[in-house]
Amino acid sequence: MEKIRKGDEIVVITGKDKGKRGTVLRRVDDEHVLVEGVNRAKKHVKPNPVKGVAGGIVDKDMPIHISNVALFNPATKRADRVGIKALEDGRKVRVFKSSGELVNA
Repeated sequence: MEKIRKGDEIVVITGKDKGKRGTVLRRVDDEHVLVEGVNRAKKHVKPNPVKGVAGGIVDKDMPIHISNVALFNPATKRADRVGIKALEDGRKVRVFKSSGELVNA
């Protein structure tokens, strides 16, 4: 089970964007996620009149390693680690390590 999924609100815990919050747009692979507004890079784009793309320099979100982000806990307003717990009916759910509460996503 994935501890961080698409749509989760995360906090960057290390690196040049430390402290920034954003939403996970997608999982790139097992170890990388694409987060909205985090790890931005300048990309030079050629104009393409067929696709209607104007040329220039655009900002592009780049993938960030999953070890550099943590899930945002709305109850404590801080980053929190995530664990996996099995319920009585056999389902596996994500829980916050600090409080044991279920993750609402």
